[in-house]
Amino acid sequence: MKRALLGLTASVLAAGLATGTASAQAPANLPDYLANISGNTASNPSDVATRDILQLDIGMFSLYDRASNIYRRNILAKHPIILAMFTNEGGRLMLFRPGQAPIDAPKVPKVYQILKSTGHSSMALSQVVIPSVNNPNDKRWIAPMAAYRTQMKTALDGLDASNDIQADWKPAVKEILANNVAYMDDCLAKGVVTLEPLLAFAKKQAPNIKLIINWAAATQVKHWMGVMDEWSKMLGPDMDKTYAASNTIYVARQNNVLFSVLAQYFGPEAINDRLMLIETMGFTTTPEDMLTAMTRIIGDRSVGELFFGNYKIMDFELMGGDGRKTIISEMQRRGKQPFLPPAVPFGSKQWPTLITTGPGPTSLDDLK
Repeated sequence: MKRALLGLTASVLAAGLATGTASAQAPANLPDYLANISGNTASNPSDVATRDILQLDIGMFSLYDRASNIYRRNILAKHPIILAMFTNEGGRLMLFRPGQAPIDAPKVPKVYQILKSTGHSSMALSQVVIPSVNNPNDKRWIAPMAAYRTQMKTALDGLDASNDIQADWKPAVKEILANNVAYMDDCLAKGVVTLEPLLAFAKKQAPNIKLIINWAAATQVKHWMGVMDEWSKMLGPDMDKTYAASNTIYVARQNNVLFSVLAQYFGPEAINDRLMLIETMGFTTTPEDMLTAMTRIIGDRSVGELFFGNYKIMDFELMGGDGRKTIISEMQRRGKQPFLPPAVPFGSKQWPTLITTGPGPTSLDDLK
């Protein structure tokens, strides 16, 4: 009996899904627990036709996934691939070679993480206090600051014992941590966060923070260039057919360190061709996600050539050109000037970041 009821329920649901969502007429003489889900629905031919067409776009993704798995195997069988992924440890580089196990590069020296953690510690303090500045009735900052103060003091007290940072860099790190503790002690003693002490604290910390940023960047770049020296020599002529990609979030796309290092070994002609910068929503991404993105890009290029006779057209928003024309005409119809960037040819080798020069600072060194 249970099996029969389940079969009836499944058939009714299937019929409902197939005929739309209009009002249902339930058969007579059914118990209440079946009557509310039973009956034939009146189909709307227009809705059904529209749904069937839209289903083609949904079904497309399963076809793409199937093709992507085949494309990936074929690409990996013919081309080396280098993935450069952001991590809190200064990045992760992986080398895939046809028919061989992937190579995971050595990590950036741990001093990079020490310097980065130190710089972030001062900036994290600002996130604790800024919401409560000049608001004596707001005490929400006290508990998180007291907890962070304990962590800060522990780090400061143990700094001299660390062998992962060279002696001539320790004084700047120690001064930053000590200033953090002093600022927190002052705030906690007063029980209020005011603007002037916060400004003084930031100004006092800035020179040392700028210094350790320089050290961290140099450590990271020198390490990865050493890895790429070794890998490019290992690959030899195959370097010319190697693909590579780095991931980035919005704020890190400009002067992206890992992409910029790779560009030194791939050259200008590889940019946006075999060397890709893939924007993501998170700081970190997995090798699997990176390979999926690369495979999709490379696979779509063949589709673009097949349908439109251009191998790079699918690297761009396919509707972008017609969208651009419509924006121009609609702005003109409104009596206004359109505001759009120059049209860039498919397959452009420009850096995938802002490259137009202009006034204003472009680095920490330019800031006064």
